[in-house]
Amino acid sequence: MFFALSNLRGLASRLFSRPALLPTTTTTITTRPFTTTLPSMASKPAAKPPSKKAAAGAAKSKASRRVAERDPKIVNMLQHFAALSPRRIPAPLRMGRNRHLRHWTIHRAWLLFRRRARKERERTLMRQQQSMSAACEELRLTEGPGTRDMGYLYRVAMEKKGVYGLHGVPIEYARAQTDTPARVPWNHEWKA
Repeated sequence: MFFALSNLRGLASRLFSRPALLPTTTTTITTRPFTTTLPSMASKPAAKPPSKKAAAGAAKSKASRRVAERDPKIVNMLQHFAALSPRRIPAPLRMGRNRHLRHWTIHRAWLLFRRRARKERERTLMRQQQSMSAACEELRLTEGPGTRDMGYLYRVAMEKKGVYGLHGVPIEYARAQTDTPARVPWNHEWKA
């Protein structure tokens, strides 16, 4: 697993590295002695109007840039592997001994609190289930009103009248259960 992850990281870093663009024109950088202005901020000399040869060269450079544009599939792959880039992985927490001890103590207290809450909830649900089971058993063993036999109250309590709507049936009984779906999913010609 680690080997595959390192290979993917290497692939992502290779895919993320941008190819160097070819220079379109050759420019000479002149150094200016005794200045504190950055070369990028310095004013540039006035540009000459482009000649026909320069216009042809600019058209060629635009064509070469179009060739250098990335394929959409590659861009999608780059975005997919962006999460594996080493630049995106956060640095591990660096804590001193006391801070680490505080962090560990708070974390263990939180886990203890969650465990106690979960056990209390399970106990409550278990008590509710046991009381419902005892009530159902009492109904099953009780004689019905009047001349009704034993278990009548239990059967009445377990009826599902009105649960699925007026004259409704559970969805499980709406169609015969089969292993495969019907050949015709919906009969549009059927009339009530």
